[in-house]
Amino acid sequence: MSISLDILSTAQQMARYADQRHALIAENIANADTPAYKTRDIPPFAQVFSQGEAPLSLRTTRPDHIASANQDFVHEVIRESGLEASPNGNNVSLEHEMTKAAETRQDYDMALGIYFKSLEILRASLGR
Repeated sequence: MSISLDILSTAQQMARYADQRHALIAENIANADTPAYKTRDIPPFAQVFSQGEAPLSLRTTRPDHIASANQDFVHEVIRESGLEASPNGNNVSLEHEMTKAAETRQDYDMALGIYFKSLEILRASLGR
């Protein structure tokens, strides 16, 4: 009997995605007064994940790099251009960023919930 633990890997990738998206949101908020700064974000997790293993695969720049467990979703940064810019060219909306931060926090909490519930199910199946 083989047991697939893909759900644990998916939950881990989802938590890492939320962490990296939260870092971009914080960067947007920090640059709210920077002239000509454009809001940045990454595509939704479902879109990135549905593309298969290619966008989630690890990248190395030298052959002697050791593969790490860190996935990098930030390489797919998009600029949000639909937002209205202020007179100095900055299009950061603090309300919009705070809404994205709350959504990202919910995604992170969901990923942790999935991860811990999966571990509980695994422990229960082992009789512990």
